[in-house]
Amino acid sequence: MSFCTVVNCMDGRVQLPVIRYLQDRFEVLYVDSVTETGPVKSLAKPVDETVSESIVKRVAVSTEKHGSKIVAVVAHDDCGGNPADETTQRRQLEEAVDFIDGRFPNALVLGLWLDKDWSVFEVTSRVPAGEA
Repeated sequence: MSFCTVVNCMDGRVQLPVIRYLQDRFEVLYVDSVTETGPVKSLAKPVDETVSESIVKRVAVSTEKHGSKIVAVVAHDDCGGNPADETTQRRQLEEAVDFIDGRFPNALVLGLWLDKDWSVFEVTSRVPAGEA
């Protein structure tokens, strides 16, 4: 079995486009989903420690129990949990990817953006430690 992990917004509009993208891009069968309202806001500086630690614990289950080596973090247009503009959300996405990369240095960590048409764009990535 092959897994990857996504830290995604709980917004139902973003779930399937992201899952399909990750399955196609990485040829994985399963995508473990960690959902939170506007997760990049909680993972960006300043980090919301209560939420961020909860996310880290859930991602750890996927990496440790399912062997996931890929973790995607998602931000999207029209986010109710993080109603910031695209520029702000993309900055938060970079910071969130850095945060997750710091906690999971052996994973490929991606930052994905979904636009108003729910198209997925890979906007940033961090390669696993030792592969740079």
